[in-house]
Amino acid sequence: ATLLQDIPSLVRVERTTTREILSLYKRVSPTKEVPYGGFANEDKQTLFNTISRFIRGNFFLPDPRRGWNRSAYKKACELIERENIDTIITTSPPHSTQLIGLKLKKRFPSIHWVADLRDPWRDIFYYKDVYPTPIADKINAYYERSVLQQADKLITVSAGCERLFLQHAQVADKFSVIPNGYDEDDFVGLNPAFHSDKIVVSYVGVLSSLYSIDGLLESVTSLGTEYKERLLIRFVGKIAPEIKEQLSAKGLSSMVEFIDYVPHKQALEYMKSAQLLLLLLPHSDTNTGILTGKLFEYMATNTPILLLANSTEEASLIIEQCQAGITVNPHQPDAIKKVLMDVIEGKISPQNTDFYTQYSRRNLTEKLAILLAMN
Repeated sequence: ATLLQDIPSLVRVERTTTREILSLYKRVSPTKEVPYGGFANEDKQTLFNTISRFIRGNFFLPDPRRGWNRSAYKKACELIERENIDTIITTSPPHSTQLIGLKLKKRFPSIHWVADLRDPWRDIFYYKDVYPTPIADKINAYYERSVLQQADKLITVSAGCERLFLQHAQVADKFSVIPNGYDEDDFVGLNPAFHSDKIVVSYVGVLSSLYSIDGLLESVTSLGTEYKERLLIRFVGKIAPEIKEQLSAKGLSSMVEFIDYVPHKQALEYMKSAQLLLLLLPHSDTNTGILTGKLFEYMATNTPILLLANSTEEASLIIEQCQAGITVNPHQPDAIKKVLMDVIEGKISPQNTDFYTQYSRRNLTEKLAILLAMN
């Protein structure tokens, strides 16, 4: 709802019906929830979740959101013909949205189609966890390749993501990189509540079992008592049950706080009220291309960031460029421990730089406008 409020009143929003497949899943799911990104709200071991993932990965291709496509395509055709529209943009995920663009391009060959791909397709870190059969994988490969080849222009969020897509189609001349960013207006009027006697390290967002916190756990458990008493680790958002169990098994429950999903403004206030923000990347061979919007919102708070990743990741390079924090290898608990001790001792403080402003929504939209003007 908060994102809908960001749409200017001058922009007309057309609505359609949809056959929402995931609403059926929600009715039959024991948790009565739709899966979050990376299945953070699922217990991976249950038979129900294994079967539902298999169905999702093999019968609803490329994803269960495609129930909207028929009505969206029909409405788009009406608008194109009535308004003489000459440019369309399709954005994903869900990647089923790109199939609408593919169909529109076939119907209106002269239309200029920009496909905006904010996530990898078959290279997404949880792809193998929906158990695609070879047939399903071939269908997904066909969809992905068709979109890459038929779109007039392609946009993605990072050079790493671009390289992944180029493995599936030689279309380098079509690609532009426009990363995720942050909206300056979202940071106006924030009222962060700072903890009176604890140093707060916060993770804000979705955290599934596909993320490893082993190094973090080892570093925290090895802290001296005087440090542990001053530290609070706060998780805000959907956190996988396995992650919670790991923290409990290490005897860290008294140092950890879990806060479920909150509105966007409140999430930003939690970011702002921390002394250190934790950023994790999932287990994947394609981590290099992961640049979540959370990274840029983290930077916009001016709260120091601890990224647990290899220093060659694009996220690490941006953090270094913007002087926004520190990158530590997730498998080096002693190095992580050193950062935690430094922040508790007050040796790490906010960096009042404005290098991050290049990633404001205003600046990124200007890049998009220039790209669209080039057709």
